[in-house]
Amino acid sequence: MDKRNALRAGAVSAAATLMMLMTSPAFALTRDDGDDPGKGLTVAQTLGLYVAAPLVAFAVIAGLVMVAGGNKKK
Repeated sequence: MDKRNALRAGAVSAAATLMMLMTSPAFALTRDDGDDPGKGLTVAQTLGLYVAAPLVAFAVIAGLVMVAGGNKKK
């Protein structure tokens, strides 16, 4: 039974790897008509958008949950 599970795991891993290889961006550098990517983000903007904003959102939601459920006594 253990050999069957290992074979199944190997097949799933191989299939997932092949699917990821097939979906690679082959023509990502080719511009399409009407493509206007704009300017890139600075390091500070990137950190603010992908690090600071989620942390602030998590803190606000956690704070609201703690305030809403903080006064319950058993």
